[in-house]
Amino acid sequence: MIGTQDASETRPARGPVIDRAYTARFARAHEDAGFDRILIGYSSGRPDGVQVASYVAAHTERLGLLVAHRPGFIAPTLAARTFATLDQFTGGRVAVHTITGGHDVEQRRDGDYLDKEERYDRTDEYLGILRRAWSSSEPFTHEGRHYRFEDYASHVLPVREAGIPLYFGGSSEAAYRVGGKHADTFALWGEPLAETAEQIASVRAAAAAAGRPAPPGISVSFRPILGATDELAWERAHRVLDTIKRGAGRPFFDQTRGSRNENGPQNEGSRRLLAAAAKGDLHDRALWTPTATASGAGGNTTALVGTPETVARALLDYVDIGVTTLLIRGYDPLDDAIDYGRHLLPLVRQELAHRAATAGARDGEPAGSASAGSAAGSAAGTPTPSALLPAGSPR
Repeated sequence: MIGTQDASETRPARGPVIDRAYTARFARAHEDAGFDRILIGYSSGRPDGVQVASYVAAHTERLGLLVAHRPGFIAPTLAARTFATLDQFTGGRVAVHTITGGHDVEQRRDGDYLDKEERYDRTDEYLGILRRAWSSSEPFTHEGRHYRFEDYASHVLPVREAGIPLYFGGSSEAAYRVGGKHADTFALWGEPLAETAEQIASVRAAAAAAGRPAPPGISVSFRPILGATDELAWERAHRVLDTIKRGAGRPFFDQTRGSRNENGPQNEGSRRLLAAAAKGDLHDRALWTPTATASGAGGNTTALVGTPETVARALLDYVDIGVTTLLIRGYDPLDDAIDYGRHLLPLVRQELAHRAATAGARDGEPAGSASAGSAAGSAAGTPTPSALLPAGSPR
């Protein structure tokens, strides 16, 4: 995930809101590090994501662009053309991350006064229109509860016949229902393995109820905190936590600015992170939750703490339960992106390639025939921790 300004929960904002040099450097750091995509977030006061994506595309060559988008503020036909145009100019690098919205105050800043259930109903209709608009050049008419138009036809379609990939975020029953119906990838925040497996089951059940032949992929988000040794990683993690508690930085989405009520956050994702944190600070292999509590859980705020080898194994634990995309960002955003590329991504990819090669050998293919997968790829076979090379090994 990138921003247009050097800022995070541990860093006060530096420079202008749109720092062109920083944005280009941040994007290229992800491309150089080997990331598949970058998420460009959305809030009511942030720079427009489509224009940020256009700028990033002009300063990179292959990096995918996952643009967060809230249905309801522009017509779905206009959104379809906007994203299809960007997809054509970038050579098929665009994906859309659908955020229905879990904060009434935040929604009202852009003039949206629907309640949560109505917002999800609108999103359901909106995404159906997007899919049809991206798949047909023939005119069509629509009359629904939220949208009505006649003889819509676009001269611009996405690069792929299947349209633009749709990601979908949420953790409520309404989110499972709508995302399970429409999403190519359903995005979750980093909870313990057991709770994540429960959410995956809910998404798959919703997809089956919607009549889909295959469920969506699953994305899980974390904030890795790395160190040369586990001890050094934990020392750094506590420094990060102390900085968050002092309020020295600025989160991407501030839960304290009118978006929380006396009962805590409105959105289910934040509530789930806080509930996990209430059960204990450390979960499973390396999941650490106090950073979520300290920041108000306004986004993906749980950490994975340890050496690159420890964190890589922790990420692969989630692959083992069905996760297909790993979304990672740091509390020191630019420097961490560089470190992930040097020390963490190669380990994850090495293990995925090892598993694919092992599975191929079992199926009668030569053991060396598998190509290296991406950090967003699913794994085959069982975990083989010994296959994880030391940090800095060749990719």
